[in-house]
Amino acid sequence: MKAIQYQNISKKYPGSDVLSVNHVSAEIREGEFITILGSSGCGKTTLLKMTNRLIEPSEGKIILFGEDISTVNPIVVRRRMGYVIQQVGLFPHMTIEQNIGIIPQLEKWDRSKIHDRVTELLNLVDLDPEIYRNRYPSQLSGGQQQRIGLARALVTNPKIMLLDEPFGAIDAITRLNLQNELKRIHQETSRTFLLVTHDINEAFRLGNRVMIMDRGKLLQFDTPQEIVRHPEDPFVETLISSAREQEDFWKDVMK
Repeated sequence: MKAIQYQNISKKYPGSDVLSVNHVSAEIREGEFITILGSSGCGKTTLLKMTNRLIEPSEGKIILFGEDISTVNPIVVRRRMGYVIQQVGLFPHMTIEQNIGIIPQLEKWDRSKIHDRVTELLNLVDLDPEIYRNRYPSQLSGGQQQRIGLARALVTNPKIMLLDEPFGAIDAITRLNLQNELKRIHQETSRTFLLVTHDINEAFRLGNRVMIMDRGKLLQFDTPQEIVRHPEDPFVETLISSAREQEDFWKDVMK
């Protein structure tokens, strides 16, 4: 089933002469893990934010599970999706359980149901509920806070998860561990994931398909293997070459 359809989507910000997103069309199937790769300013975050109507497109349509989101209340659209950003945005005066359960509380879930769901999600992100549910964000490491942000985004069991460079501010070792956790969570939940990154290794490691963007345009959208074998644009070729140079560097170091 088609989860997301981008139909000739464009975005031009007021006062700008260029399109931040330039006539992008693509289809994403339910259950896929899609990574959106590109350098700063290429339009990847704008595309992600248009998906949950934090930003409105200047042209084109976005269809979620057959429904044009422009016809749906933006708040309803956002509550149907999980959204994780680099700056986790946990409320410092709330416990971890309260942070994760804030949307269910607003939706008037039963208290015991919220408690059980928090327990389930803390286990899913590999944090012991009995240790962490009553802690505050300041008592957690950056990596642990990011796990809580992920749990909070999953709390209402959304069909789509949007992740905007969620590991960009985390050290390399923790980042690798969180990538492994995210792959496991995706496999266990079978949700549709879209993750924005500027790191080619992260994009190719996590995505079963990768969208490569530059200057607002979608240059290539395919599996990592197919992109490596058949790059369709000079920019894509440069990305592949840079990744191979990094590999060669490490091979030389290990000699």
